[in-house]
Order: sequence, then C-alpha cells, then structure tokens
Amino acid sequence: MVRNSTILIVDDEPSVCFLLKEELSEQKKFEIYTAEDGITAINALQQRPFDVVLLDVRMPRVDGMEVLKFINEHHPTTHVIMLSNYADVKTAIEATKLGAYDFVGKPYNRDELLATIQRALEHRRLAIDNELMKYELSRKAGEKEIIATSSAMKLLIATAKKIASSDSIVHIHGASGSGKELIAHLVHSESLRKERPFVIVNCASLPDNLLESELFGHEKGAFTNAHQMKQGLVEVANGGSLFLDEVGDISPIVQPKLLRFLETGEFRRVGGTTAMRVDVRIISATNKDLQAEVTAGRFREDLLYRLNVVTLRIPPLKERKEDIPLLVEYFLKRKLKGKSVKKIGDDAMQALLAYDWPGNIRELEHAIEGAMLLSHDDVITADDFLLTQNKITFGAELLKRNDSSVLTIDELERIHIEQILKKFKFSRSKTAEALGITQKTLYLKIKRYKIPTGDND
Repeated sequence: MVRNSTILIVDDEPSVCFLLKEELSEQKKFEIYTAEDGITAINALQQRPFDVVLLDVRMPRVDGMEVLKFINEHHPTTHVIMLSNYADVKTAIEATKLGAYDFVGKPYNRDELLATIQRALEHRRLAIDNELMKYELSRKAGEKEIIATSSAMKLLIATAKKIASSDSIVHIHGASGSGKELIAHLVHSESLRKERPFVIVNCASLPDNLLESELFGHEKGAFTNAHQMKQGLVEVANGGSLFLDEVGDISPIVQPKLLRFLETGEFRRVGGTTAMRVDVRIISATNKDLQAEVTAGRFREDLLYRLNVVTLRIPPLKERKEDIPLLVEYFLKRKLKGKSVKKIGDDAMQALLAYDWPGNIRELEHAIEGAMLLSHDDVITADDFLLTQNKITFGAELLKRNDSSVLTIDELERIHIEQILKKFKFSRSKTAEALGITQKTLYLKIKRYKIPTGDND
C-alpha cells in the first residue's frame, strides 16, 4: 500500500498537539505523531525519519532551535515548519539559517498551515528527486521502455504488472544485458508507490564498507573521512522502491545486515547505536544462480528464501528472437537522432537472427551502433556487422596457436584494428573515426603492433 506522509508535531502545550493532530488527521493522507518536549522529539527522530516536523520554538529544557539543529544534522531531507507565539523577524532568520523550511506564527490559520505543509512536502519530494538525479543522468533516455512482441516477454510483463500492486519482495533473474532494471522499474511504476522514489543500488560496484554505508548511511566520525552524517539510500527510498541490482555479489559480511533489514524494516547507520525503521519495497536482481551460490557457501540460504518471495525470469534474447526486428528498429531510431536515415538490409537481418547474442540486448544495441558507424550507404548490410566475421577471424587466430590458449587483450586489439583497416581500405581517418580514437593514437597502435598498411590517409 502507498505510504502516507509522516508528520511529527512537537509542542509543550498538550492542547496544541491534540488540536493539530485532530485537524491534520482529517486529511486522511497524513500519519501523525506527537511529542510534548524536545527530548521526546529527538528520541522519536532517532527511531524513524519524518517527512515534516511542526516544531514549537519555545520549550523547556531542550528548545525548538536545538531540535532543529539535530534534525538538520541527522535528517537533512526532513522539512521543519517552526511554530511560535514569538514570530519576530530575528527568530525567523535564525531558524532559516539553521535549516527551517518555513515559519508560522501562533495562533495559526488552519488553511494557511495546510498549504505550508503541502509546499514543504512538495519541496522535499523535489529535493529527493534532485538527489536521485545523479543516478538518472547516467542512464540513457528512453531506456525504461520495454520493446517486446514475443509471447515469453508478454507473459513476463503481464506477471510483473500483476504482482506490482502488492508490497511483496520481487526477485528478477536474468543474464547480463537482458533488461533486469527495466522490469524492476516496470514493477515500481505499476505499483501504488509510483509517485515515490525508485532508488537503484549496484551491489557489485561497491566494496563491503562502502556498500553498507551507501545502503544504511553513517554517522559523523564513524570511520576515516566520515566528516558528516550521511543518510543511506534506504532512507532516501522511504515510501518507494529500492532496487538491489546484482544482489548475488553482496559479500557474506553485509548479507546478515541486509537480511535483518528485510525481515524487520529496521537498520542502523554505520557507527550508530539507534535502530531506525523505514517503509520501502525491495526489488532485487542477479544473473547468478543463487541456489548454486548457497551450495558453494557464498550466499546465505535464509537470505535467498527472503528474497525469493516472487521471482521473475527474463528469457535471454536467443529464446525470443522474434523481438530482434523490433529492437533493431528501436535502436536505429534512438541512435540516429537527426543523422541520415539508415535501414537494415535483409542479409543483415538474417545474420542478426542467426546469431545467439550471448550479451543479450546490450550486445545487440552496441552491434547496431557499430554497424551504423561502419556502413557507407543508407542500407546496413551483413558486412557492416563485426560479430560474425570477427568471430571467424578470432577463431582462425586461435587455430594458428599451438597451445590453444585464449588471445591476450593486445592480440584482440591488433586483430580488431587490422580488420577495421581492411574494411575501410586502409583509410586511417575513417578507421580512427570508426574506432572512436584519434588518428595519432591509431598511428601509434599500428606502429606498436606492426600492422601492415597502405598509404591511404
């Protein structure tokens, strides 16, 4: 179910807390909590994050300004609206400097206060969206679109949409490049959480200590260079979905902490002592056989069972080749972007359909991009694709080797450069452009590998 916005009311007058809670509860979209002093408020904030805090300025022992400082340091995405009978300019300026979103004087106007809360919630959402932008900017435009016509993919999409409405953990299994992130995003976008964040964590790209900090955050001074508190992505995703990509690569050190989080919804920041709780839906994905990883002792069996509530299997491209023509057309349109229109010739399409695509959709996308660079005419032919002929070339090279060992990276690069040079009749300018390197770099590689070449420039 979709999460209501959480609001904490902090005021040392019980009547104010009661009245505010009654009025805000009428909205049916807020989850209201109250605290009658600053200490109780800080304790509540240590247990869970809040979207908005309505905070009285003047309170005994720990006043509103001290609570505001705590929120600004430990919960930077929480928006604070200050409430006070002392609505003077000096106090308002001080509160703003400490991170308050707005200042409302007592006695407050109900409609004005509701409007301020709505603005604070919207501003918070935009702030989180901006925080997530670094994840989205690294992804190509339009990649959330699923291109498929095969019965296998249609069944998968229908199943994903069916389970999206629940809050159950979803595990996606598929080979590299098969589109696991697209299916994860589909589950999120079809759920009641679609207006909340969709946060992606690549578990394979981070070492153990950084992964734990990235997931759960850390307190100031928790480790070297932890100069300030950092919220984890589980907090950023609160109310939305957390996508754990390549979950099979999480080390045995982090796995127990992830398991506890999945079972209880609770976590502790690195270096922290207080358990916090958030409401997120977990979607995981891997290209590994987790049961085999359990047998090998690299993955916890109880964690596997916890992740494996609902499993979606993405068929590899070789099992749904009827999707290839549609994918080719899609990639051509996306890669051209104002360049001269190109089409796939019949011989090229037959070659693409005959290939098994071990790299799946990602390999197909890169193959199309390479063929567009290599083709001279409006029609892309089979000769413009390097897949088959390079495979044959590499095989011939391997047969020449008496030890039947694999080629080195340098040998592969030499073969590839020589192949492209021949393709462009030894034109160095065209070869360098196709390879994405400068002519100087190409010249140095030709000299290094002693590649025979013509006199074309």
